[in-house]
Amino acid sequence: MFLGIDTSNYTTSAALYDFEKDEIIQVKKLLPVKEGELGLRQSDAVFSHVKQLGGIVEELFGKNKYKIDAIGVSTRPRDIDGSYMPCFLVGDMVADTLSSVIKVPRYEFSHQQGHIAAALFSAKRLDLLKEKFIAFHLSGGTTEALLVTPDENRIIKCEKIAGSADLKAGQAVDRVGVMLGLPFPAGKHLEELALKSTAKYKIKPTMKGSECCLSGIENKCRKMLDSKEKPEDIALFCLKSIEAALCGMTDALLEEYGKIPLIYAGGVMSNKIIRKTIEEKYSGIFAKPEYSSDNAAGIAVLASVADKK
Repeated sequence: MFLGIDTSNYTTSAALYDFEKDEIIQVKKLLPVKEGELGLRQSDAVFSHVKQLGGIVEELFGKNKYKIDAIGVSTRPRDIDGSYMPCFLVGDMVADTLSSVIKVPRYEFSHQQGHIAAALFSAKRLDLLKEKFIAFHLSGGTTEALLVTPDENRIIKCEKIAGSADLKAGQAVDRVGVMLGLPFPAGKHLEELALKSTAKYKIKPTMKGSECCLSGIENKCRKMLDSKEKPEDIALFCLKSIEAALCGMTDALLEEYGKIPLIYAGGVMSNKIIRKTIEEKYSGIFAKPEYSSDNAAGIAVLASVADKK
């Protein structure tokens, strides 16, 4: 059994991966955000993780006495030099303590690697860990396309090959959602609202090569709101605009890299509207919603792979 811990800027999460049964047990809890606010200061996120992580782990284990073979933990947002966010220190400290007490190996990964591995596990495509593929990671802090290749030391190497030149997809979703009076994080609420719309939009994305530009989405949605357009139509316009940008990136990268597997991970990729288009148009591989949003499942899976090398 392999334990994964992830303390992101949105969610406290822990997971157990049973390698023999290929099953995941996970428990996670959103960080509390005051109504009308667009996220947390890092000091508040760290404090919330300190308060929540003990209860999360206690709930995960329950009364069971699992034998833990190794612990995986996300220690940074991305797998590049200088990638740092204080909230990950909480999970890192707990993983380090547990590893010392129960005398098992501890493996470090990036939050982004965890998202990709969770998507592969959910889609039953862990075989791709041994191949080259393109992974799109769209969340509140990241809108990137990554060339993912096997790596002897890191399991997978993630090289950024495209992204957003300005606003991130998750930021656009949350800003428009809060603009419409929805709770933060706004993803599922904006989707529910957009599904009520009967509007039809044909949107041309703003692209700079394979890079997309998303800042215009918020401005356009603000104008729509000022013009008294229906909230559900504004919600749909926001999501279809992100979808158009994602299609623009995908088209540009397929032209450059040829036909290779396409993985879509991160909280924004749990959206049913965007997912339907991408699956139909590109046969993209998606995770189930519980493995798309921030989670420790992928970290637990990566720990098992690292431990068996």
